[in-house]
Order: sequence, then structure tokens, then C-alpha cells
Amino acid sequence: MKRVLSIVLQFLLYLVVFFVGSLLPAFNVMPQLSFSIGAGRVFVYDGVLLMLALYILILLIAAARKRISVALPHATIALVLALVAGLLMKFGFKSI
Repeated sequence: MKRVLSIVLQFLLYLVVFFVGSLLPAFNVMPQLSFSIGAGRVFVYDGVLLMLALYILILLIAAARKRISVALPHATIALVLALVAGLLMKFGFKSI
């Protein structure tokens, strides 16, 4: 039960970071990193980069606590689920 709760909470954390990171360039808080995916469509990948930075931070903390073998599968599952859910919810996609 603790493992499932850990995965769900990390999933929600990654999803919120992905969403907020996708919105920050719109408010001119940080520069926009993006690439064109078609006529009038842009994908802003700031949220994905912030999500990956958080993933690495979680793994570094787990390695410092010598619990990397437990944290690695949970964090990876949560990251992949959050990435898929965020892309399905169209986080980061913007029309010009």
C-alpha cells in the first residue's frame, strides 16, 4: 500500500510540475524553449525539462539515503505515467 501511495503522489507531483513548467513561459517568468510541430503549432518543453530535473533530484536524494533500488522503479513509473498523462492533456502544446 505504501508503494502505491508513493507512486501516486510522485505522479501528481510530476504532473503539477509539468503543468506549471508549461505555463511559466506564457507569463514571461522564464524564457521559452520550444520547437515547431506544424503550421501554427509549437511544443513548449520547459515543463518536461523541469519534470526531468525533479526526477534526477529525487533519485539523488534516494542515492544519498542508500535507497536507490527502492526509489528508482517507483520514480520511473510515476515519471512515465505523468509524461503520458500530461501529453494526453496537451500540456506544453500552444497555437501561434
